[in-house]
Amino acid sequence: MKVLIIDDEEDFRVVASTCLGLLSGDDVVEAGSGSEGLKMAAADCPDVILLDLMMPGMDGQETLANLRQNPSTRDVPVIFCTTKGMFEGFDEMKKLGALAVITKPFDPERLSDQIKKILRNAGKYREPEAVAELSE
Repeated sequence: MKVLIIDDEEDFRVVASTCLGLLSGDDVVEAGSGSEGLKMAAADCPDVILLDLMMPGMDGQETLANLRQNPSTRDVPVIFCTTKGMFEGFDEMKKLGALAVITKPFDPERLSDQIKKILRNAGKYREPEAVAELSE
């Protein structure tokens, strides 16, 4: 699974990226701002975006609105990560395609499973293709 993390807090990006990459084998890319995230989403075609709600400049809600305006990122699933839990305005974000909110701090060992469960429940999870075993 290819995950794009958009968050202005480097510590969060490092922890989440480590959890997803090392513990779960996911392919992770990181962006430190909404504008950087928009460019990376268009270039990298992630399977899911973890998006911080509170960022300077372009916040998570504005970033999501911009993602939905670009044909190449319009359908990418988005999951918010925030310390606020279910924030005011989330119903509006759901209309733009946000799937859920994962509250910070999160359980590092469960992060990938949480994301996959959210994607499965939304019908957006693509199971990894089976790798054929090589015989000698």
